[in-house]
Amino acid sequence: MDTPNYIKSLILPRNGNKPTTRRVWSIDLMQVWLPFFTATNTAGATNLPPDALGAPLRLGYNADGSVKFSKAGRPVMKVAKDISDTVRLVRDNFTANLLNYTSDVINQMPDEYKAQLEVAQSAGEPIASNDRHNLDKALALATEEAIQQAGKKTKRERVAVPA
Repeated sequence: MDTPNYIKSLILPRNGNKPTTRRVWSIDLMQVWLPFFTATNTAGATNLPPDALGAPLRLGYNADGSVKFSKAGRPVMKVAKDISDTVRLVRDNFTANLLNYTSDVINQMPDEYKAQLEVAQSAGEPIASNDRHNLDKALALATEEAIQQAGKKTKRERVAVPA
């Protein structure tokens, strides 16, 4: 089966700088989404309002109209609804494309796909088994420590109670 270029491009490593601004769907808003949506507007593929692209971050408000603050005391900033809705559409389409590609491969190469699953499961079993073993040991140790701490606390309470 010939893998489509759009799938090949998704799995190539990129050496870009790490984003430092707000992220939407784990993708940088200022360096990726805004240029992308400006390009799609330019090409006529989208029609996002200029104010959404010009002011993508908006101050959050409470139901009573007052400015919303986080528990840390910072003002809450939200992504403009038009941008977040369009990102959601891209995400949904992206997911659908991944699932369609997977389905195509399974239908065209069922034996090879099954063989890949078996190889992956066999390769992963020792790791999963080791993780289960280590988790069981860690939980047993944590339980033992909790019981010892509870016993020490009970002993202190008995000592502190006047006779």
